[in-house]
Amino acid sequence: PPGRKVLIVYAHQEPKSLNGSLKSVAVEELSKQGCSVTVSDLYAMQFEPRATRNDIVGCLHNSEEFNYGVETWKAYKRGGLSSDLIEEQKKVQEADLLIFQFPLYWFSMPAIMKGWMDRVLVQGFAHEFPNCYDSGLLKNKLALFSFTTGGSREMYAKGGISGDIRYLLWPMQHGIMHFCGVKVLAPHICFAPEYVSEEKRKEMLTAWAQRLKTLWKEEPINCSPEWYFK
Repeated sequence: PPGRKVLIVYAHQEPKSLNGSLKSVAVEELSKQGCSVTVSDLYAMQFEPRATRNDIVGCLHNSEEFNYGVETWKAYKRGGLSSDLIEEQKKVQEADLLIFQFPLYWFSMPAIMKGWMDRVLVQGFAHEFPNCYDSGLLKNKLALFSFTTGGSREMYAKGGISGDIRYLLWPMQHGIMHFCGVKVLAPHICFAPEYVSEEKRKEMLTAWAQRLKTLWKEEPINCSPEWYFK
C-alpha cells in the first residue's frame, strides 16, 4: 500500500545475477505499489562485516577489557556508534518491511550479511532483555528472507540429504528476526537456479513479482519451533 517503507538488504557481487534480478523485481514491483524502497547493497557499499572497536566513537565504557556487546549498547544509548551503523539503523527504524536477498552460503547467509546482523542489531536498538522475541524492540515490523540455493528442492526436503530447508531458517528467522520482535513472512526460495533453463529462471522472477503484488495481505508464519521442526 502507498506510504509503506521497505528496506532491501542485498548481498550479491553481480548485478546481472538472479539475486540481482530478484532485488530489481522487488524494487520495481513495490515502488509501483507506492511503497518507498531503500536498498542496502552490501557489496557495493563495501559494508564492513567485522564487529570491532571501530564501531564505537569516542571513549570506551571499559577500556581495560573490551566487550563488544556492552560497548555498542552503551554507545547506542549515548549516540556514539559509528556513522555506518547509525545509517543502517535509521533505515531499519523507518522500514515496515525488511527483505533480505542473498544466495545461501553453507546453510546460512553470506558473511557480509551476517556481519550486518552482528553490527546493526545492537542491544538497546533491536532488543533489550527481557524485551526480546514477542516483545523485541523491532515489533510491528515484518521480515522476509528471499534466497537462492545451490541444491535442488529434493535435496532440501525432510527426507533429503540436506534436511528440511526450514531447519536452516531457524537461526535466521527465529534466532535473529523473531528475537528482535520482527514478524516473519514465509521465505521465498529459488532452488538451484544455476541448474535450470533460462526460461525457468524467468519463471522464478515472474513468481516473485506475482507474490509481491499481494504481499501485504499475507499473514506471518507461526513464530514457534513447530513451524521449523514439526
